[in-house]
Amino acid sequence: MSATLKPETTPVTSGSASPARDVALVAAFAALISASAYVGAIPVGSAGVPITLQTLTVMLAGCILGPLRGFSAVTLYLALGAVGLPVFAEHSSGIGVFAGPSGGYLLAFPLAAALGGFLVKYVAGERRTRALVVFACSITASIFVIHLLGIVGMMLHFDVSFRQAAAWDMPFWIGDVVKTSLVAMIAAEVHRAFPQLLHRD
Repeated sequence: MSATLKPETTPVTSGSASPARDVALVAAFAALISASAYVGAIPVGSAGVPITLQTLTVMLAGCILGPLRGFSAVTLYLALGAVGLPVFAEHSSGIGVFAGPSGGYLLAFPLAAALGGFLVKYVAGERRTRALVVFACSITASIFVIHLLGIVGMMLHFDVSFRQAAAWDMPFWIGDVVKTSLVAMIAAEVHRAFPQLLHRD
């Protein structure tokens, strides 16, 4: 009497499902955002809010890592700055920065990363390998979260009208279109190369 031996099967664990890898990705993107704060940092207009590459790296975090890990990476970056590390624009740090003219933009960053990541994962879905689709997801989060909260922050800080604060925000739009284009191209290529990246988030 012979017995048929069935090969043992073990579940295949994707690299994207590793908690250690999640932590490493969150830390890496927090460091990337910190580094991007020093690139440019050119004050613009009467409000004095500097232009940096932060919008690019913040939206990259969301569009590549997804809503949860993207939010976590940006929140970690803000926490590092809040406790005193000079990771904000112009080498600034501390809680007081959140009450300054750029405070609205900073507080908007994790929310924008979460929204961008949500749109890429759940709305774009399998189309997230197309740069134009990722562009639409990223620019939506930038307009309705970063720019809107940035304007509100300047209104509260300077006690000015929405129109005045929006006028101070306008110089950032051209640069953001360029940066969002880069986000779209990079994120689409990453998702094409690593299609399982968002399955855990």
